[in-house]
Amino acid sequence: MNNIFQSTPEDSSGLLLLQVTNLWQREIKKILQPLSLTHPQFMILASIYWFSLKKEEATQISLSNFTQIDPMTTSQIVRNLEKKTFIIRKEHKTDTRAKVVEITNKGVDCIKKAIFEVEEFDKRFFGKLSEKQFLFNELLNILLKLKSQKNRTIKEQHRNPRMNLKNIQ
Repeated sequence: MNNIFQSTPEDSSGLLLLQVTNLWQREIKKILQPLSLTHPQFMILASIYWFSLKKEEATQISLSNFTQIDPMTTSQIVRNLEKKTFIIRKEHKTDTRAKVVEITNKGVDCIKKAIFEVEEFDKRFFGKLSEKQFLFNELLNILLKLKSQKNRTIKEQHRNPRMNLKNIQ
């Protein structure tokens, strides 16, 4: 009988990634709960704050692209952050379909606390990797870039069906 599994669970990159992600997300959830934020809300609010510090406009689509959260979910998160008065939405100056999302003073206060807590936790959690943390981040970035390249190629293939997906694997 052929075994379809890796020899041990510790040899399965996907399982290990899932386990580490779940462990990390559970702790992030505990940190953000007292601030009335979910992890996706934190990501969107932190991104809006980041855009504001760089003096760039944040739209729902730019937030979706930046965070890699799908546009419908981003829209729902933005609505919830607006209800909490952490952000406001305004009409875009040139694009009537788009809304500019701006962080409020209440949102800035909240996200500063949240970022501090999350960064402190990340130092403890990922600090256990010591000098290998840089390599870990590099490897994650490689995977993200490969995914991004594949997504671009898939979109191009939809525009040009003759394109061969084997070129990107």
